[in-house]
Amino acid sequence: MNTYFEAVEWLGNHLLTCPFKAMTGIDCPGCGMQRSVIKLLEGDVAQSIAFHPAGATTLIMILLLVLHSKFDFKHGARILTILFILNIVLITGNYIYKIYIGQLY
Repeated sequence: MNTYFEAVEWLGNHLLTCPFKAMTGIDCPGCGMQRSVIKLLEGDVAQSIAFHPAGATTLIMILLLVLHSKFDFKHGARILTILFILNIVLITGNYIYKIYIGQLY
């Protein structure tokens, strides 16, 4: 169990830099996703949603994709499609909201 928390802490200390934000200084639609997933792995759902609302659904989608490719679930492709569409809606909606409140920094 200790190794899990060490791995999550390591991930938190080694975040990838967003190339779009590095070049323009403006958040991209996915900015905050890494921190969101890390907070979710730490068990802090509220902070995860605050960083990016699509973090949880993205993590679930990736896990289901890996499991579906291994076990070929009966409705796996349909569920993945629904999660993909949900992620598109959440990411786009979050970005529009950030533009509306002027939080792209």
